Amino acid sequence: MRIIKKLKKDFRRLKKQEGALKLIGGENGDYEGNVEILHDGKWGGICDDEWDDLEARVVCRQLGFNGAIKATTYGHFGQARRRYWMDNVYCDGSEDEIAKCRFDGWGVSDCGSNEAAGVICLHDEKTEASSSPSPQEELSKARIKDIYEQGMALRLSGGRVHSEGQVEIKLGNKEWSTVCGDSWSILEAAVVCRQLGLGYASDAIQTNFFDNRKSMPISISGIQCNGNEENLAECQHDKIVDCPGTVQNVAGVICHREMADLVFDHIELMRTAHLEDRQLYWLQCAMEENCVASQAYKVQQESANWHLETRRLLRFTARILNAGTADFRPSVPKHLWEWHMCHMHYHSMEVFATFDIIDSSGNKVAEGHKASFCLEDNQCMPGVQPRYKCANYGDQGISVNCSDIYKHNIDCQWVDISELEPGHYTLKVAVNPEFKVGEMSFDNNAAICRLLYTETFATVHSCIMGRP
Repeated sequence: MRIIKKLKKDFRRLKKQEGALKLIGGENGDYEGNVEILHDGKWGGICDDEWDDLEARVVCRQLGFNGAIKATTYGHFGQARRRYWMDNVYCDGSEDEIAKCRFDGWGVSDCGSNEAAGVICLHDEKTEASSSPSPQEELSKARIKDIYEQGMALRLSGGRVHSEGQVEIKLGNKEWSTVCGDSWSILEAAVVCRQLGLGYASDAIQTNFFDNRKSMPISISGIQCNGNEENLAECQHDKIVDCPGTVQNVAGVICHREMADLVFDHIELMRTAHLEDRQLYWLQCAMEENCVASQAYKVQQESANWHLETRRLLRFTARILNAGTADFRPSVPKHLWEWHMCHMHYHSMEVFATFDIIDSSGNKVAEGHKASFCLEDNQCMPGVQPRYKCANYGDQGISVNCSDIYKHNIDCQWVDISELEPGHYTLKVAVNPEFKVGEMSFDNNAAICRLLYTETFATVHSCIMGRP
């Protein structure tokens, strides 16, 4: 008995060590939930910026599971209950602790409560060799209209104006009810605004702030839309209602008639793409922004002459036009913008663009994520005056009919391909890739191109426009 008590005491002590993890909000077991990490004796959340399967794999490994089934975003298991300790976490998948991955620094975050990162881990009932589905997987998806053939009515309620409020639905002859906010994003909100004839979605909210009655039940969960649907009933949802988190996890929207619409210039990408070999000494600012491959950081740690090592970069120009009817403004309030000493300007948007190289099997083999951006009007159409400038703490954004241009000779305007084998690949460049800012359409936010890479030459060609 004494041994058991001692083991329990030691286990509690270990769980309180710096960097310890726990999952909260999951209802099916301790293998799922939003991730919280212990730092300085206090628990805090992790923001979902740049959160994907690599980070989920590290979290599940640290918690003692065999692997990760899924990385979740947009507060899938409910809103963040505490402050964020980590943001823009970037792992290569080999780390044994999430705290050993690169991130912005303890407590440095600009995320809202609906951006909590989570995981679903492989567990005792579900192993690599097992064919039986987990409880989470049993909540299979189906189109709403395929389940509720009598139709679904939709309305907004509780808003200050008619174009905002919590989303309420009426399934067939049933009473009005609310929608669970799990993974509720701008894509689902866009469908709601379109169906109600209210324009475009400027914000997707997870809150019961609009519910004056405080008693309306949640009748549907896990809604997933592409964003182009005309009716919310065309979207997928959980066949069985499973709404994680608290009673505040209710879907809401804010709609606007005017909206920005970013268009990436794929012609400029093809025209300017080229290779450059550059020593790490000249890439120190870029390394602070995670703009080189993971191997470069290992070289920095292991070699005294790391600054003499050379990296191979695929450089290109990114030109982004705002072809919408409203200015594109950063999602982060101005007082939260981060000053960057190396580049001597404020960064207003954590993840504005991502650059990925993908092999024939669909695996990412190199990526150059633009972790921080300064948005300004570099080039405007005739008759349009530029409004936004990065210098001197100026307002940032992209005006209607203006372009923000990041030329190929600017820091981080590349993909580090030093470890990439010569061959044929796909290059995908996407702006506003996490749908953090509403737009008229996301169908022109990405360029998907063919990439031919030899030991001495690279060419980007045959680009098509698509979604992030």
